[in-house]
Amino acid sequence: MHPSRNQDLAKLKRLLSWYNQVPNVIWSVLNLMPISLFCYHHVSLTWLFGFIGLSLLPIFLPNSFFDKIQAGKTTAFYKKLGVDKVNKVTQNGSIVHKLIRKKYPGYKAITYERTILLKRFRQTYFYEKFHFIFFVFFTLTTIYALYHSYWQWAVVLFVTNLIYNIYPNLLQQYIRLKLKVFNPKST
Repeated sequence: MHPSRNQDLAKLKRLLSWYNQVPNVIWSVLNLMPISLFCYHHVSLTWLFGFIGLSLLPIFLPNSFFDKIQAGKTTAFYKKLGVDKVNKVTQNGSIVHKLIRKKYPGYKAITYERTILLKRFRQTYFYEKFHFIFFVFFTLTTIYALYHSYWQWAVVLFVTNLIYNIYPNLLQQYIRLKLKVFNPKST
């Protein structure tokens, strides 16, 4: 490969990484701040460590578990829920790719090579597991808030769980369905 091409590719990867961090930071601050504040002010360390311990159990779940809890069988199901719109404002979403294409017009988000599709397919399980761990933590904390009659906190925690964990997990399921179209033997 030509040296200037390597430099361009390295610049592209750095820029893509930077652009992807922006939505990550924004969504994380917006959605982790409320639960952090609630836990700091209202949850004892004993309960907090218990919630953390239980929340980490999904690390041990196989990918087949996530296949079984897949909400829909078609991309149309996810589109009805607005999951395709969520993809616009996430890491590797359409807004990020549009910004990259302004500086690198030839940029393609996905190369339709079997190894790249398989890597992206497997990556969806990693992201789904990550958000499932947080889903469990947010759910346990929301139940705690309800039990102790922190009604407003329970609503805030439920909404942030929906935004930060449920929709991202649905997005990973949606992406897997889309990738199966191009690579049906990747499972």
